[in-house]
Amino acid sequence: MTEPTPESLKEAHLCCPVVELRQYTLHPGKRDALIDLFDREFVETQEAFGIKVIGQFRNVEDPDRFVWLRGFRDMASRAKALQNFYGGPVWKAHRETANATMVDSDNVLLLRPALPTSGFSLENMKRPPVGADKVPASLVVATIYYFEAPVTPDFVDFFEHTLKQAATSLGASISAYFVTENSENTFPALPVREGENVFVWFSIFQDPAAYVNYVAALSRSERWRGEVSKGLARHVKRAPEILKLAPTARSQLRG
Repeated sequence: MTEPTPESLKEAHLCCPVVELRQYTLHPGKRDALIDLFDREFVETQEAFGIKVIGQFRNVEDPDRFVWLRGFRDMASRAKALQNFYGGPVWKAHRETANATMVDSDNVLLLRPALPTSGFSLENMKRPPVGADKVPASLVVATIYYFEAPVTPDFVDFFEHTLKQAATSLGASISAYFVTENSENTFPALPVREGENVFVWFSIFQDPAAYVNYVAALSRSERWRGEVSKGLARHVKRAPEILKLAPTARSQLRG
């Protein structure tokens, strides 16, 4: 019998092979109403169909932006799970209320782990029960790099052995990293952004002050200003998109 390796054990506990990063633009003042509805009605009811609700967040720099992540086993099961949920009674009962909060819900990146072991590990993060109202102090930061063509193994290697090491040494706790899932959208009723080539990494900080300290450390780091910045310039086509995300009371990804 072959003994499992640390890498295979880690991979077995990871979520998920397919991930959606969803950014919703909301009508002014409607975000808390949507979050209350989402955390109460749309978490367990999606997971009952095999969808993993990874995390829900307030974008701290945009009061009208709600961001959330959900995962799937594969593209085929994604199609079936979404059909079951959006065709089911819970969504039908609450869709008018949910949709009334939204200006746009089509800003969606379809992702897959950049490496077999680079998905989210949620086994030590417990989701609070329905009705919980204590908001975590932590901050989740999503950094999105854009490329002219699909992300190459060379960039993944650069991230794994250079950027990741530098960021971790300066205070970032990197939880997962992904590239574009280029499969055809298996549930076209919900659009995703097509023609995008991205690399997305997620880091978690104890609180916003820890993130401020990290950013200051980046600006002082000779390695970051030199080796890392030059490596990024060789690969990416423009400045990164950085999402500063505050977990909701029931977000499982929370730090």
